Amino acid sequence: VQLQASGGGLVQAGGSLRLSCATSDRNFRSYGMGWFRQAPGKEREFVAAISWGGGRTDYANSVKGRFTISRDNAKDTVYLQMSSLTSEDTAVYFCARAAITAGLTTRESDYAYWGQGTLVTVSS
Repeated sequence: VQLQASGGGLVQAGGSLRLSCATSDRNFRSYGMGWFRQAPGKEREFVAAISWGGGRTDYANSVKGRFTISRDNAKDTVYLQMSSLTSEDTAVYFCARAAITAGLTTRESDYAYWGQGTLVTVSS
């Protein structure tokens, strides 16, 4: 299973970006997906998760109301729409596929496959 994250870049505070994560997994639609991020000097943290069908989502408190996770099972792709970005959102963003669950999970240990990460830099 390969995950390819893209869409990162440099954006001004208050701006928006949409991250994409395409996968080669033909069973993509059977698994929950998530986004995590790692800021410089910090541990990786949960950002958002979505269930297999997209009907359930969950967010870290720090991004709730600003970020939206979605998926297109026909394209085997998950997205993270980010808006009202602040310097605190600067990080490498990783997409991940759950190991066994079709639901959503916020626990990093529940994810078995990870993308390479895409860097988001928010300038203030």
